[in-house]
Amino acid sequence: MFRMTPGVKWLLIVNCVMFVVSFLATGTRFGGFLLLLGLGPQAVVTSGAVWQLFTYMFLHSPYGFGHILMNMLTLWMFGTPLEGTWGTRRFLQYYFFCGVGAGVCVVVLNLLAGTGNTRTIGASGAIYGLLLAFGILFPRAIIYFFMMFPMEARWYVLIMGAIVFLSAWGDTGGGVSHFAHLGGMVFGYLWLRMDLGKQAAKRPRRNLLEELEQSYKDWKFRRAKKKFQVYLKKQGSDRKWDDTVH
Repeated sequence: MFRMTPGVKWLLIVNCVMFVVSFLATGTRFGGFLLLLGLGPQAVVTSGAVWQLFTYMFLHSPYGFGHILMNMLTLWMFGTPLEGTWGTRRFLQYYFFCGVGAGVCVVVLNLLAGTGNTRTIGASGAIYGLLLAFGILFPRAIIYFFMMFPMEARWYVLIMGAIVFLSAWGDTGGGVSHFAHLGGMVFGYLWLRMDLGKQAAKRPRRNLLEELEQSYKDWKFRRAKKKFQVYLKKQGSDRKWDDTVH
């Protein structure tokens, strides 16, 4: 499950390289140039810096390892099984859709709040989109909340979604863009809904009689399977102790 997949591997490499570059460039002219890659709502709207909706995902604060460490760990944990299920192309499409969508939410909501001069960096929007997708595709997978408490992925996603929602609307600063987290989950949900709709449209539709007939066949199969299991158990209970087991 945790074999490194190509898309996840290259995302990890690019993010880590950019982190090292940012760390070394702090206080230099090049460091000032890197600031232009962060997401500034006012710059996007008034200066046409639309590239920032993409580039901000590859920047993390050079003043601490916690931000990039948690993001990259989450990318590896949840991105690997998703890419293994979807394939690299579809996985990357989803990742950047969530990341750019989160950036759009940051721009709109910060402008409405009158904080257009703030600057947002980090892959958290795309990461929260991955978390949502994992919870939907693997709802019964076990996740350790705070690395200690085991719970199913669907409940973990609901808890994280509630925390993000409450944090976003009660946001008083603190250097964390909860709008980006919430936006990543919202755009992830929209992408999954649209994609699932396309997949459903490809399946042939059956009329009511065909649906009832298929339901009856499924019921007969389950009934026969249950009887066979009972028969096997009965045969097993009749086995003598001197039977040879290979």
